[in-house]
Amino acid sequence: MHISKIVIRNFKCFRKDFVLELNKGMNVLVGDNDSGKSTILEAINLALSGVFHGRFLRNDLSEHVFNREAVEAYIENPKIGPPELLIELYFGGEGVDEYKGNGNSLKDQDAAGIKFSVRLDEQYRDEYVEFVKGDVTSLPIEYYEIVVESFARKALTTRGISLSAAFIDSSGARYLNGSDAYVSRIVRDFLEDKERVTLAKVHREMADSFRRNEGVGAVNKRINEANDLLDGREISLAVDLASRSAWESNLITCIDRIPFHFIGKGEQSLAKIAIALAHKRAQNANILLIEEPENHLSHSRLNQLIDMMSAANEEKQIVMTTHSSFVANKANLMHLIMLHDGKTTRLGELDPETSTFFQKLAGYDTLRLLLCTRAILVEGDSDELVVQKAYTLKYGKLPIERGVDVISVGTSFLRFLEIAEKLNKPVAVVTDNDGNVEGLKKKYDSYLGAKAKDHIRICFDENIDARKEIAGESFNFNTLEPRMLAANGCAAMKEMLGTIFDEEEALLKHMRANKTDCALKIFNFEKDVKFPAYVTAAIEE
Repeated sequence: MHISKIVIRNFKCFRKDFVLELNKGMNVLVGDNDSGKSTILEAINLALSGVFHGRFLRNDLSEHVFNREAVEAYIENPKIGPPELLIELYFGGEGVDEYKGNGNSLKDQDAAGIKFSVRLDEQYRDEYVEFVKGDVTSLPIEYYEIVVESFARKALTTRGISLSAAFIDSSGARYLNGSDAYVSRIVRDFLEDKERVTLAKVHREMADSFRRNEGVGAVNKRINEANDLLDGREISLAVDLASRSAWESNLITCIDRIPFHFIGKGEQSLAKIAIALAHKRAQNANILLIEEPENHLSHSRLNQLIDMMSAANEEKQIVMTTHSSFVANKANLMHLIMLHDGKTTRLGELDPETSTFFQKLAGYDTLRLLLCTRAILVEGDSDELVVQKAYTLKYGKLPIERGVDVISVGTSFLRFLEIAEKLNKPVAVVTDNDGNVEGLKKKYDSYLGAKAKDHIRICFDENIDARKEIAGESFNFNTLEPRMLAANGCAAMKEMLGTIFDEEEALLKHMRANKTDCALKIFNFEKDVKFPAYVTAAIEE
């Protein structure tokens, strides 16, 4: 059994019905800040467990879990009625028959799932009617109830739901008496009852040893000698054994014998997730909800973590949020879901070879393409600097300041264009013709002429410089550097680069040998710079 779809209404950032279909296995959620990634994880966890931010919502209900706009609309006009918070989880797979019915917002008779709602309790209807006669300044949550039921309209408890989830958030560190309470709680959950009894017994023996210690006895004697407030009643220092679980409050977690709170943040993050994946709740859970696993982790450690999650949880449904291109690529772009303005876009229809390419070479910044307003794709660092300079001179701002990202993609233009095509993302490609215009046109045949796409622009110089050599040395005259020299002339380029070379051939050899350095000097040049036509075409909006 797994979650095939989720519907969210009036929960945090989602006001109108937000619908998201999920894969049976891995799901990777990406999007800008406040796009709702974390809210989706919280909604799934809340519907299955009743827990929000570590506490049962039933005991800690607040109007702040409701969508702010919905609450404000109600306060402004109470006649519309108090908003209902709704989370529906649609189930797929085996064993779903008992959850089938039309008790869902889609009125789908064949749907199976559960409905978690926070709504006005009808037994307080009369009190509520009196309440709205006055000045309404907040949501009357005291008249609300939390209801969990199947689509068959059968009342449920969260314990009675066949699906369960483990919420893993490595960034949510909470400290108690110097120990990480998050990890300590997980370790306690990991233990069997016999192991817990053993630890409690050992803790009691330690406490008895503390009490019988001669040094402790001497300290307690001196305290009592100075006691003149309690009428001769004995005062002593002791270890707390008032409850069966007293040992738990003294528990700390160590890594290589070092207390957890003294190790680095990256090791803390990895340890939290590793222990969480291993403890009983995660092993028994059908669904793993993982919040930004990249927190504080190096590239190599992150690779280790993603492999560990994939290997250990092949039979589980995973819903993960991330801001890391490495995580998105490594987890497979086929599983990626992009959130934007309450809508979703999937990359599940990518060519498997493209998805595998980015998974194997996970360093590509694919999320930059997904999250920008418009992208300009270039081959290398020097091209990136030159295009950014051209854009800045034309518009007065760096491209990124206007939501335009100039991305160096090596020779993988077509891979990125496939993603851009699926996302309908405006993209311009800046590429050299390398003296073979026909070959270039063949390569980009799907984006040129009659097959041209409105949002994809391929920019290159259609003219070929037939020269092959400089002073007997093979030289490619059909790249960006020779085109920049042709556009600006020797004198201007010499000033730009701060060189002593007066002749074109010497300048060209210098520019080829120092591509990035020359591009940086062009970028920092404070006077006017001219650019080849195909570069200016790429920055047009």
